Amino acid sequence: MTLRTPALALCLVLGLSGCASLVGNATARLADNLGKAVLDAEDPATVRDGLPAYLLLLDGLIEGDPGNVDTLLAAARLNGAYAGNFTGADSARAQRLARKALALAQRATCLQEPRLCERLEGNPDDFASALAAVSDRRLPLFYTLGTAWAGHIQAHREDWAAVADLPKVEALLQRVVAVDPGHDGGLALVYLGVLHSLRPEAVGGQPERGRAYFEQAIEASGGRNLYAKTLMAEFHARLVFDQALHDRLLREVLEADPRARGYTLMNTLAQERARALLESGKDYF
Repeated sequence: MTLRTPALALCLVLGLSGCASLVGNATARLADNLGKAVLDAEDPATVRDGLPAYLLLLDGLIEGDPGNVDTLLAAARLNGAYAGNFTGADSARAQRLARKALALAQRATCLQEPRLCERLEGNPDDFASALAAVSDRRLPLFYTLGTAWAGHIQAHREDWAAVADLPKVEALLQRVVAVDPGHDGGLALVYLGVLHSLRPEAVGGQPERGRAYFEQAIEASGGRNLYAKTLMAEFHARLVFDQALHDRLLREVLEADPRARGYTLMNTLAQERARALLESGKDYF
């Protein structure tokens, strides 16, 4: 990673006092540029091996400037992304990173919107009321908190206490969709699709609602987001035991060109996951 700001590089190397403000101001730009580079990467292994160093860097920046909301949100997003995509079968590590991502997003919430912070642990109705009072300009906060919380629930889906927070997460993601349905390639819709496909209808799940969200996500990205199809197959089609839908979606993913501005890494990962799902589907159905 090349540091284009000499003063920032000096702070990181020498640990000079008084650098926290400079580092904090540069972090948002660095995170944004890194995020774009990551999304367009064609080699998931490079991202998997390289991101932990940046996660540690963000930890250090937060230590030096704990009140920087942009840094907290950047760290929440990347820890959540790493937990969901690069931890493999290590569920304990996925849970640990997902828990960290949620904690970082909640810290940012408490700094930026104290009244909403007070309702994080409250009942869903009180949380929804507090959320309704927050300006739409907090869209990045809504999205990061909602996706980090969704990742936490997915990683802890056997924990009913974690799943009980689903209405709060849905309120956040619904707010994102209401303001900008195409935000971050329609990924808020993908998260909503997954969350409503975690449990069968007999025990409170809403698989058809989940399917509708997946289909909206595919439309919002103009079909470029292959992960929406992969996750629709994994979570919805398997939940309702629809093998025809499952196999069709996965074949469409594998036949598509993964290279698309802002989606290349996601699509490459989607194809890797699709191959594994198509193979394991022979035993699942």
